[in-house]
Amino acid sequence: MPTTIFADPLQYALTCVVLVVAQLVYVLFGFGSGLIAVGTLALVFPDLRDVVVLLLLVNLPAELLVVSRSRHFIRWRPMATLGVGIGLGIPVGTWILGGFDAAVVLTVLGWFLVATGLVFLRLPSAPQRPPGWLAGPTGLLSGVLTGLFGTGGPPIIVWYHLAGTDKAAFRGNLMAIFLLMSLVRVPSYVVGGLVTAPRLWSTLAVMPAVLLGAWLGHRLHIAVSEILFRRLVSGLLAVLGVVLLLR
Repeated sequence: MPTTIFADPLQYALTCVVLVVAQLVYVLFGFGSGLIAVGTLALVFPDLRDVVVLLLLVNLPAELLVVSRSRHFIRWRPMATLGVGIGLGIPVGTWILGGFDAAVVLTVLGWFLVATGLVFLRLPSAPQRPPGWLAGPTGLLSGVLTGLFGTGGPPIIVWYHLAGTDKAAFRGNLMAIFLLMSLVRVPSYVVGGLVTAPRLWSTLAVMPAVLLGAWLGHRLHIAVSEILFRRLVSGLLAVLGVVLLLR
């Protein structure tokens, strides 16, 4: 039998349950899988690298599926500007991590997300499209947070949420950005020796659970109304902020 990262059947079953929920949320909203999967599975696996690599690999099918289905909604020009900002911001975040108290930045981000989510919950139908020039600074902030914490999604999520895009465009644009990030991370992980045979076999072993969660998330995405979708996104932003504060 191929070697996997699972110590016993119970650990495997728990991982499958967590990934069903994580993929459901990811495909439904376009973000949130790391919030659920990493935060939960880090309590189960002694080596966090197992969790990070596994989540990266299992997210690829969902990202490819959503981007292919939503390609007509994706606005590539603002995404390119965001991407440039992210690329410039990652080294800055890495530098800050080496010389400053990252906990202060994390605390500010957490409170910002909580406040933003609560404001959006109260004003779900009054989007304010941000000016195009803000795409660069938003990407830069996202890159800085990626360099600091490995999680640069919140500024991009807020930017698209403010833009008032419909749920298909919101999810498609976010997934396209995360797919591009994944396509950069996978080769770097391979070169760094993080993508090992046990982690690859483990990815294949949990794929049925991943596909089930993605299917459920897609069905819910179709069924949820635009107003309810925006309220759920707002609530998830606030939850993400609380989780960051707890960390």
